[in-house]
Amino acid sequence: MGHPAAEAERGAEPTTALDHEGEIMLCRTPNQTFSAVIALAMVLLVAPAGAQVIDFGKYPDWKGQWTRAQVPGAGPFVYGPPWDPGKPEARGQQAPLTPEYQAIFEANLADQAAGGPGTWYGHTCRGHGVPAVMSVFFPMEIVILPDTTYIVANDVHVYVRRIFTDDRTWPEKIDPAYLGGLSLGKWIDEDGDGRYDTLEIETRGFKGPRAVDLSGIPLHQDNQTVIKERIYLDKADANLLHNQITIFDHALTQPWTVTKDYRRNANRRPNWPEQECAEGQAHVQVGKETYMLSADGYLMPVRKNQGAPDLRYFNPARK
Repeated sequence: MGHPAAEAERGAEPTTALDHEGEIMLCRTPNQTFSAVIALAMVLLVAPAGAQVIDFGKYPDWKGQWTRAQVPGAGPFVYGPPWDPGKPEARGQQAPLTPEYQAIFEANLADQAAGGPGTWYGHTCRGHGVPAVMSVFFPMEIVILPDTTYIVANDVHVYVRRIFTDDRTWPEKIDPAYLGGLSLGKWIDEDGDGRYDTLEIETRGFKGPRAVDLSGIPLHQDNQTVIKERIYLDKADANLLHNQITIFDHALTQPWTVTKDYRRNANRRPNWPEQECAEGQAHVQVGKETYMLSADGYLMPVRKNQGAPDLRYFNPARK
């Protein structure tokens, strides 16, 4: 089986999606370590005498706090914000899954309906990674530097995406990363006015398992996913950011393209919420099974007739 992006070049063109929705949900964390990004920026900007001056005027103004744009009529959700904001959740997404992965998706929906986690692993406070993190569950910030653009997309863990824009090429071997993979980007001046307006990103090199959204739409277990993004401001609204995202994956019959919209907070000094998923976490994963902690601290099943975990390494309970 070849590289999904290469296969797509020989196949059908991806389709594009529609509009976008709202509602913040679930347990996600903010970026408490964002100070590290600021510290890095300060180091880079304090240049010695005679050093080349960085022209930040050629980069777009993406400063501020970005949240998922509201889609009229969307929600409330059963699972959470869907991957394609312009379509209903779960089966309503019409994900172009292969028969094998459609069956996995259906089994996941049945497991979630019975109280289990299905193929979505957010219940363990495991980071959701790319592409799911770009659904922007909590406010997002973008920091642009000449060689690297940082996307601070708050997830269940403090997480910063690094998009390298220093013209590096793909290495022969990528050290797989569960959350973000390796992202290489390129700035483009599409209207020729001497200022960049679009950031193109390609991301690959993942660990798994991963899912596309909270309904559990699966990605292939071979982890050869390739994600391509085009991020740009709306021509008529400088506070509306578009992200056209295309997924190339062997779980799909064709590339899957959607466009997500992000709205900039009008308050230039917004509140940045802080949460920690592990705080008050009631889910417990033992082997391949998930259980819950009761209010009094005892292990309990999440679904009807679920067996107890294997206690072979524990002494028998005293009677």
